[in-house]
Amino acid sequence: MIKTSRLAGAIVGLVALSGSLAACGGDSLEKEKPGAGGASAGADAGSGAAGGKKGALVVGAAAFTESKVLAELYAQVLKDAGFDTSVTVVKNRELYEPSLEKGEIDVVPEYAATLAEFLNAKVNGAEKAKSNPLASPDVAKTVGELEKLATPLGLKVLPAGEAVDQNAFAVTKEFAAKNKLKTLSDLGRSKIKVKIAAGDECAIRPFCAPGLKSKYGIDVAGIDPKGVGTPQAKQAVKDGEDQLVLTTTTDATIDSFGLVFLEDDKKLQNADNLLPVLNTKDASDPAVAEALNKVTKALTTADLGELNRKVDIERAKEADVAKAYLESKGLLKK
Repeated sequence: MIKTSRLAGAIVGLVALSGSLAACGGDSLEKEKPGAGGASAGADAGSGAAGGKKGALVVGAAAFTESKVLAELYAQVLKDAGFDTSVTVVKNRELYEPSLEKGEIDVVPEYAATLAEFLNAKVNGAEKAKSNPLASPDVAKTVGELEKLATPLGLKVLPAGEAVDQNAFAVTKEFAAKNKLKTLSDLGRSKIKVKIAAGDECAIRPFCAPGLKSKYGIDVAGIDPKGVGTPQAKQAVKDGEDQLVLTTTTDATIDSFGLVFLEDDKKLQNADNLLPVLNTKDASDPAVAEALNKVTKALTTADLGELNRKVDIERAKEADVAKAYLESKGLLKK
């Protein structure tokens, strides 16, 4: 997952929307069918209650680890509440969001700021959205703007939680200690020239190099295009080739590279807090929101990072990781 592309690129992504939907006929979804130990089986295994009593719900997920784990959390807790659930993995938001409106998908895990700007471009046009963004670092205002856009489309936005997945910048622990760095403001005040290991788009994205310069006064000497949060990017910082790496707040591998996050103390990044989004008609049962809100309240950013780590590093199955987490939080019936 490339966060700069997800958030700042939401508007650009809308341009391809009509073509993508035409390619899939407006009806079919580009699915990744779960195997025997996959999403649907995991939801069944994680539930202590018989499903189907309250109807069937399809939980959508984008094609990256975190989204698939979140979809499993949603599916299993809804199964436990008496619904017959399945998980459908769809390539990207351009495909799954229209399917959510149609009711082909009933629930998806989403990110407040990213979805707000995606719908801003869809409803108001890409150019207007670019000149008048509605997302901000304020989570309450961002969710409020998102609700205004989503409701007329037949979508219901549930409350956002503490867990947030957004751009984050890290340095080596030694570099931080030597220069007394805890925040991005500290780095700006240090006047140290830094080369950023990131995607090449970092040079122009407002939440990357331009924002670091304008908001924090950080002296960016250049971009090393090794990708966002890739092992190569983190290794480059560890080896001293670069000083700063762009990754995400839920990256659970930075410690293994000897890196530490610098706090975004002036709120450069928008509020990409996690929240569930529902098809208003198909997921109208109050029990749906009740079950999902419990997951939202329990999840923290650190939790998300650890769940990602178990899948990506330990090669655990998303369904198993989700079940263990829900059980640890007492969110599944015994």
